[in-house]
Amino acid sequence: MCLIRQLRSALLGAMIFAAALLGIAAPASAHDAAESTAPASGATVATPPEKVSVTFNNKPLGLGSQMVVTDAGGTNWADGAVEIVDNVASQKLKQGAPAGAYTVVWRVVSSDSHPIEGTFTFTATAGAAGSTAAAAVPTMGTAQPGITPAPAQPADSSEPFPWSIVIFVGTGIGIVVVLGLMAKRRLAGQERQGTDGPGTAD
Repeated sequence: MCLIRQLRSALLGAMIFAAALLGIAAPASAHDAAESTAPASGATVATPPEKVSVTFNNKPLGLGSQMVVTDAGGTNWADGAVEIVDNVASQKLKQGAPAGAYTVVWRVVSSDSHPIEGTFTFTATAGAAGSTAAAAVPTMGTAQPGITPAPAQPADSSEPFPWSIVIFVGTGIGIVVVLGLMAKRRLAGQERQGTDGPGTAD
């Protein structure tokens, strides 16, 4: 019975250890997050702004930042590279942007070196100063503005679930359970032998 109590204690300890490991892994998997955008997502503005921006809860890394600002026709109006100041990433727009709906697709590398991305939209009721039908449009063969070389990082910004920890803990728990069953069988066999043993002579 003492052995069974020890095995139960070991099993309980393994479960507590697994819970602690998963609790530690969860905060580590959290990435930086976008807190707000300018213009606000879904907002209507009088004219296209001079720049758009995304504010994060931490300062993102400068490498691999990208913002594409397209109008309803798919033209990218981003002008130059993404600028990061403190926790704000901003992208200038070319002059002459027309009225209409715009979609901003952004991608940065968070402070924990993992890429994060997102999208927001806004609508301009009138074109920017100097906007014409012949406004500057990127031509074929011209590199898309607003893009800096991205490091070799996976496109998925979600953190892989720590399966290795779960497998390790599950294996440990399985070993403890098997040992407990073997010990129980052994004790049951010993008790049976004691009961079925030869009786005392007359």
